[in-house]
Amino acid sequence: MKPWLIAFLTFAVAIGLVASDCKTAPKNHIVLWHAYRGAEEQALLELTARYEAQTGTTVEVLAVPFLAYASKLSSAIEREQGPDLFIDAHERLGSYRDDGLLARADDAFPKSDIPRYDTIASAVARDEDGTAWGVPFALKGVALIVNTNLVKDVPDSIEALVKQRYDRIYPLAYEAESAYVHAPWLHAFGGTMLGPDDSYGFVGEPARRSVAFARRLVSSGAVPAGADGALVKQLFESGKAAAIIGGPGVVSELPLSVPYRVVPLPPLHEASLRPEPFLTVELLFLAQRSATRPEVSAFARFLASDDSAKTRVRAQVVANSSTWRNTDAIAPHLRAFHEAALASRPMSTRVAMRATWEPVEQAIRAVLRAQSDDAAAIDAALAESARRFESAKPRATSASPARGLTALAATLFVIAIIAYRNTKPRFWSGLRASAGAYAYVMHAAIAVFLLVVLPLAAGAVTSFFSGSRNHMTYAGIGNYVDILTARGGPLLGYGSFYRTLLVTVGWTLINVACHVTIGLCLAVLLSRPLLRAKGIYRTLLIIPWAVPSYVTALAYKGMFHQQFGAVNALLRNFGAQPVSWFSQFSTAFAANVATNVWLGFPFMMVVMLGALTNVPKDVLEAADIDGATPWQRFRHVTFPLLLPQLAPAVVLGAVWTFNMFNVVFLVSGGEPDNQTDILVSEAYRWAFTRHAQYGYAAAYAVLIFGILWLTSRFSRRWQREGA
Repeated sequence: MKPWLIAFLTFAVAIGLVASDCKTAPKNHIVLWHAYRGAEEQALLELTARYEAQTGTTVEVLAVPFLAYASKLSSAIEREQGPDLFIDAHERLGSYRDDGLLARADDAFPKSDIPRYDTIASAVARDEDGTAWGVPFALKGVALIVNTNLVKDVPDSIEALVKQRYDRIYPLAYEAESAYVHAPWLHAFGGTMLGPDDSYGFVGEPARRSVAFARRLVSSGAVPAGADGALVKQLFESGKAAAIIGGPGVVSELPLSVPYRVVPLPPLHEASLRPEPFLTVELLFLAQRSATRPEVSAFARFLASDDSAKTRVRAQVVANSSTWRNTDAIAPHLRAFHEAALASRPMSTRVAMRATWEPVEQAIRAVLRAQSDDAAAIDAALAESARRFESAKPRATSASPARGLTALAATLFVIAIIAYRNTKPRFWSGLRASAGAYAYVMHAAIAVFLLVVLPLAAGAVTSFFSGSRNHMTYAGIGNYVDILTARGGPLLGYGSFYRTLLVTVGWTLINVACHVTIGLCLAVLLSRPLLRAKGIYRTLLIIPWAVPSYVTALAYKGMFHQQFGAVNALLRNFGAQPVSWFSQFSTAFAANVATNVWLGFPFMMVVMLGALTNVPKDVLEAADIDGATPWQRFRHVTFPLLLPQLAPAVVLGAVWTFNMFNVVFLVSGGEPDNQTDILVSEAYRWAFTRHAQYGYAAAYAVLIFGILWLTSRFSRRWQREGA
């Protein structure tokens, strides 16, 4: 077969595969996405099977992990893929609508159906002009869950609850550093997280009083410090917490041996209003590609109907008001969650709401971890959080795309001339002679282009734009100027590129040095001829590398917990004081390094074991005959022979460590105050927590790529010169 024909067929197959993915769904086929688990998922599958039997329509149900839900959804729908119908939280309505992902749901949720649902659920599904963008499905919020063995009668206020004292038992446990769970106290004092016109709301007297109240709860020992959701649940299961604040998901995972009762949050006497938790209304959304498919609207009405709600109410808090009036066999805890939901505050659907979480939680952590509860310190923390919210907003741009295109064309022209002038004459003759061979690897070249080169080019182009997603404007090199000038602030101040770069470089150097040292030492020990059970030792030492990094990171995060971690438990056994690992840079950085060293040394050990087997035995014997000591033999003979294999491994390990997002994000989370963030985690925050500035995050990614490319080039030159 001719080489050109092979290349043509490969390209045709690739185009055919892409085209096959873009086909439209059959009329009698509906794709539904959700993020449910357990009983909620089973109820949904039961209803789907019932609908298929009644109508003959086939429904493809796909469960997508919650953390990846929004990103997978957006990318799939934009490519005319993904679901016809999906279930998601109402607070994402604003971003989904702005991105053009949704079809109007007026047929699925006509105005005549409004009385069938709770008023609070119907309100969030419609615009001010009455346009429906989703069908109310379920309600999610938090309430007070009490252990009935410890709390016989629920107190009439939060103050009365936390004043109760037990032996080594917390009166109340909740995620004190979470903005979501802190919201009831903020609302009780008359505050809000997002003000009018997308202004920052976590300021002023309401915010000050709410964080001061939270600090009193923690400092008095009534509430555990630094507890996350898993720890709160564990304390309640083990009887170490008399009451917790949580949602239906917590109750569904409690063992049958734990006696509990669910009630709405009691009043807060020192506040003028009742604590209002945030409410999430889950809606059935119609994807844009389903705008002209009435069968999708019909399926949505079936899932959200009163008859279907009788099935779903066994597992979730449905939004159908008649179900709660006419159904008797409903679990008491679900009725309590429904009562609490009706007294909650729906979360804002505005896109700017997402950008408030990070600065609000930073302010809460700063107050809870401060050495004193001085009012000035609280005001400073609130003012700093407001400044960070404002500084993270997208900046107005006035750059001209014409200048950028002209500069790009000129740059490519100069690069082409330089490449042509530096090309040796024999290159072209060699290229013509090897044309047939290149045709056989064309499929691999196409794959690399589509999967590697094209995404890199798209990211580089995105870095020249400012704004969020579908509201981007051309910014030229504005993002790079802002990054390299620290957005006009101190070059080593909060969030500065240079400060984060220094942390990243230190993080990389320390980790790689530990990886190489530990890996080399273990490899030398395992290569000793007289060592027995080498296979067992090698298997045990390779386990840290085999376990997924996020599993190890979460385990180490728990080990370094201030109150309940294994590391502090060991310190107490030796008479030392427990350490608040994530309250200062040095200890938080050390926790990250310890985690990553545990993950990384097996790779270096395996590389060195392989390299040691290639060291010529006769060279080592000659060194022995010359009278060299074991250390001299290793230093002057073995180690120099290992360098050719060690150098590439060090470069590869440095690249991995430089971009080790999982450890930094999951162990310290950037704490304290984002000081332990590295460049890749900082880029993540700009993309997903700070007004969704994808262009700014892409500029960070380009700079990271440039740093690693230059470093690898210099290392290769150093290796050639050393050889």
